[in-house]
Amino acid sequence: MDSCDVLIVGAGPAGSSCAWALRREGIDAGILDKRVFPRDKVCGGWITPAVVEELEISADEYASGRVLQPITGFRTSRMGGSEVLTDYRATISYGIRRCEFDEFLLKRSGARVFAAAPLKSLERSGDQWLVNGEITARLIVGAGGHFCPVARHLGADARAEVAVAAQETEFEMAPSQAEACEIRSEIPELFFSPDIKGYGWCFRKGNFLNVGLGRLDPHGLPQHVSRFVEFLRESGKLTFDLPKAMAGHAYLLYRGTQRRMISDGILLVGDAMGLAYSQSGEGIRPAIESGLLAAKAIASAGGNYSEDRLEPYRQFLFDRFGKSDSEWSAAIGRRLPDRLVSALAQRLFASDWFSRHVILDRWFLHRNEPALS
Repeated sequence: MDSCDVLIVGAGPAGSSCAWALRREGIDAGILDKRVFPRDKVCGGWITPAVVEELEISADEYASGRVLQPITGFRTSRMGGSEVLTDYRATISYGIRRCEFDEFLLKRSGARVFAAAPLKSLERSGDQWLVNGEITARLIVGAGGHFCPVARHLGADARAEVAVAAQETEFEMAPSQAEACEIRSEIPELFFSPDIKGYGWCFRKGNFLNVGLGRLDPHGLPQHVSRFVEFLRESGKLTFDLPKAMAGHAYLLYRGTQRRMISDGILLVGDAMGLAYSQSGEGIRPAIESGLLAAKAIASAGGNYSEDRLEPYRQFLFDRFGKSDSEWSAAIGRRLPDRLVSALAQRLFASDWFSRHVILDRWFLHRNEPALS
């Protein structure tokens, strides 16, 4: 029988960041994951300087043997419309590969790792949990993504939720492909769907290329993806066949999450809670910040992990992300006819000012939000 004070289920950025912060508080944490790291993970894969600051990552150290692609701007458009190049002339984000980034965070966390170990059973006995019949812990942190089994234990039903569905692929280009690729490494390209219910992207990280599309309305997703890839070919953005099939994944936007975040001896972080930014779908920063805030709440509980003592975590999330139903732009968008939304978007997305200050600064980069101290 093994034991730890806190067992984190899921070794992604949320779980590893939580474990890293708990270790600094002197709290014994273990991480359980069904996979062995490094592992492939479908994700557009960029992080902002705020993430680097929050996790105290040395960019030079991380870039040694790993991809860390400086991003200095974006090219944005409504698919088929006028493209707007926003060049900040400074590094405003970094492209990373999740297989490398997640392994780095996991190793750096210092936590004991129970790998190749899916969560099979979770039983409560007094103030202890018995996991898989062989690990005891006083607190379980659910960090297993959209289909997290700990979230299911708290009543989440992924089949009944309105989630973003995405398909994407990432691969290393051959030298001839890299030479022919018109996507600039420092300038990812974003293409919003005509109905503004999703967007596609082309993101080059050195010789690696990531192509994908996500939509809030999952109906007909493969057809939307096929049309997007064909659009890339016709516009000259993609001059060769994709060598790997698209992989799918899903996640909840924060504006729509109804998941229960805490209970006696249980707490959810990251995509298990449904914290992806509502306008961009970006989930790495909110996942990491939720892991750090969870560690703060756990440390303040003083070893008593009742729901009442974990309640500060709820307030930490509200203070950081706002209430999940408080976004004015999403509320307005839901009330306007689709044709009017599409017509407005066509004009707005062609505006240099709107592209820089709303789409990028506010929706994607959250430049107005300083890093957690």
